[in-house]
Amino acid sequence: MPWKKANKEMIAQLENLMRSYDCDRRPMFGSPTFFINGRMFTSVHEDTIILRLSETDQKEISLQSKEVKPFTPMGRVMKDYVAIPEKAAGQETFLKYWMDRSFAYTRSLPPKIAKRPAGKRPKS
Repeated sequence: MPWKKANKEMIAQLENLMRSYDCDRRPMFGSPTFFINGRMFTSVHEDTIILRLSETDQKEISLQSKEVKPFTPMGRVMKDYVAIPEKAAGQETFLKYWMDRSFAYTRSLPPKIAKRPAGKRPKS
């Protein structure tokens, strides 16, 4: 199933929010994606903003907004992520609160160690 292009207004909204966070920016899902210690923190996918959250925070955000769903690209759930649709993302206080929670959670994780490409041996 092909993806829809990322919502340009949501990309602009996310880019504006990211000015206050110390993280790396790389393209992914056809939009800017932000990383902390090599771990994905947030991005725009189609018409949602995705955030990495702890299991406890995922439950809490789902109770606060029935519109927030698990992030399921290509029908497969990405365990640590939620998808915040445009209507919920438009609530600035709500989005900023959860962006801060996501940033803190992602920053608390150990740095991701890059994997070697298959078939490559370390030089001796």
